[in-house]
Amino acid sequence: MKVIADICLIPIGVGTSLSSYVKVAYKELCKSGLPCTLGPYGTVIEGEYDDVTAAIKNAMAAVHKEGAPRITMTIKMGSRTDKDQSAQDKIDAVK
Repeated sequence: MKVIADICLIPIGVGTSLSSYVKVAYKELCKSGLPCTLGPYGTVIEGEYDDVTAAIKNAMAAVHKEGAPRITMTIKMGSRTDKDQSAQDKIDAVK
């Protein structure tokens, strides 16, 4: 099942500047080979459900490895079976 996930990963206990941790998470998501789009308050990743969730798990692990003792994350995820649709398709439909 193909999904589009919008995730916001927030490391806790690492100070106020989070960009270095976000960079680690984003690079890990990109390593999956799935389409990833960085936004100001989250990242969109698209692909098969198992691949997307594995990429998210790897991103969390990488941020923990970087030294973040805690992570909070919001995930919005959607799927549809009536047609193949990318995140860009959804944006284009509104524009």
